[in-house]
Amino acid sequence: MSKVDALRAMREAKYARNGAPPAAGPAPTKAPARAPAARAKAEPADTAHAAETADTDELCGHRNMGGKSCSRPAGHSEKNHRYATA
Repeated sequence: MSKVDALRAMREAKYARNGAPPAAGPAPTKAPARAPAARAKAEPADTAHAAETADTDELCGHRNMGGKSCSRPAGHSEKNHRYATA
């Protein structure tokens, strides 16, 4: 049997296995139901706080792996950082 014929036979056997009904085995046990965890209430964004942090000269200070630090104001609401050379 050639290599191509062997691969074809293996592929056909795989499809035959996948198409066959699953073998009867023990039924899987269900994990005990857990009560959903109570979520903490999210506080609404405080616009006064955002304006307060924008007025200060403090920077976020987050550093990336290259040593650059974030140049946005401290406590910025943006999800990403703007890096400037240190």
